[in-house]
Amino acid sequence: MAASKTATLTLRIEPEIKEALQRAAELEHRSIANMVEVLIREHCRLKGIATGNTSNNKRAAKGATS
Repeated sequence: MAASKTATLTLRIEPEIKEALQRAAELEHRSIANMVEVLIREHCRLKGIATGNTSNNKRAAKGATS
């Protein structure tokens, strides 16, 4: 299966939020980018917003709960 393309997202956040994100990512053995994606997918799932790729949604949700 071919790897899907990714998009770049640049954002500015408060240093305290970045530190919390880094800690959360470390606790789940994830990269910061992957942790952000998991958090966004979970938020969208809770709000009923489709993200388009259901196999990635299941994988992200599984990792978020383990």
